[in-house]
Amino acid sequence: MGKYLLKLPKMGESVSEATLTAWLKEVGDSIAIDDAVVEVATDKVDSDVPSEYAGVLLEKKFDLNEVIQVGEVIAVIETEVEIPTLEEDDLSLEEVAQEEPADEVLEEIVKVVEAPLHPVASEATKINSDDRKAYFSPLVKNIAEKEGISAQELAQIPGTGEKGRVTKNDILAYIASPKKTDVQPSKPTKQETPSQTTTISTNPPTQMHQSIGGQDQIIEMSRMGKMIADHMIESKRTAAHVQSFVEVDVTELWDWRERVKGNFQKREGEKLTFTPIFMQAVIQALKDFPLLNSSVNGNQIIQKKDINLGMATALGDGNLIVPVIKNADYLNLVGLAKAVNDLSFRARKNALLPDEVQGGTYTVTNIGNFGSITGTPIINQPQVGILALGVIRKMPAVIETPDGDFVGIRKKMILAHSYDHRIINGAMGGQFVRKVADYLENWDTTIDF
Repeated sequence: MGKYLLKLPKMGESVSEATLTAWLKEVGDSIAIDDAVVEVATDKVDSDVPSEYAGVLLEKKFDLNEVIQVGEVIAVIETEVEIPTLEEDDLSLEEVAQEEPADEVLEEIVKVVEAPLHPVASEATKINSDDRKAYFSPLVKNIAEKEGISAQELAQIPGTGEKGRVTKNDILAYIASPKKTDVQPSKPTKQETPSQTTTISTNPPTQMHQSIGGQDQIIEMSRMGKMIADHMIESKRTAAHVQSFVEVDVTELWDWRERVKGNFQKREGEKLTFTPIFMQAVIQALKDFPLLNSSVNGNQIIQKKDINLGMATALGDGNLIVPVIKNADYLNLVGLAKAVNDLSFRARKNALLPDEVQGGTYTVTNIGNFGSITGTPIINQPQVGILALGVIRKMPAVIETPDGDFVGIRKKMILAHSYDHRIINGAMGGQFVRKVADYLENWDTTIDF
């Protein structure tokens, strides 16, 4: 008999942890090869973790809603065959280092874990590391250090995790709250003078009081809803949002699509929606203005070579997910249509892979699907721009001809471009969205299928 240690696998670049949302097997249950044992969720997507070996579930290492780091053992499975593996406690530092992709990665992790969050004056101010409630994960401590939150202040944050531990969502919500907790330091010793002592308020964080009537309904935010809220707040705190709007005449484009969409579906087996058409125009504009295909890292601009287009997709529960079309600039209209239809279908079925919802370099959101004329979308960090596509409407318009102007009915829409004013000025932001409009208004209507 052997034991197989089921670990949280690597779930894509930049994903370091996941939340355990459901056990699909119970202790004592039989498990076949590739059977899903547990369901986990990242801030991007939900996934199942399957077993590579057949056996019986012997032990669960985590409870529901606990956070698991990539590489941590989730469960122990008893197998019929001996499996060459190492127990968690038997791993030496040298063996762990060999598993890491590079020495500097391990050194950085050790620094984050071991470094104090803030210099403390005395032993009395230190947090008791034996108290499980006062245990803070490396991720929480790293966030606290970046935000300048001291160990004393961190200990005051209410935790919603196991045994009151502070989770990532707890500290992000605390950072976004209007008023942070101020901590009263220990009383001055006899050697201290009043001029050397700083008095800080000990008032706990306050929340706005809201009256709740007898017929009011309290709805708990879903896990994905909380993560989306955190992501949106963080984006507004990070980027200097500014918008530019352009009206586009898509009459000729509309008529062309109506003419070819039937043959397109017969030949390609795919519906031709407006989304891949708009995306092709965005791709061309990104080639003209490559700075929009960038991200900001401190004082550095990282201009991306690949164009990976995110497409905001509404889910049935009202939440939003952004699957990404990788290397979209290498796809023609047919390829874009297939990618859009496939990703949107699997997004609504909750069947996306973790890698399919990350790595985007620019995002497009089609708010016209819900009848919205326009909107001001929030940038999907760490990108620097997002384009909202409004609904196509019949509008009266002045039509210029060599024989004079007249008023006619045209099909028009509004493009709303939100961009990060830290690196994209108003001229470039406006020129980019105008270029997208030009590509749509001058669409090659001679193309046939």
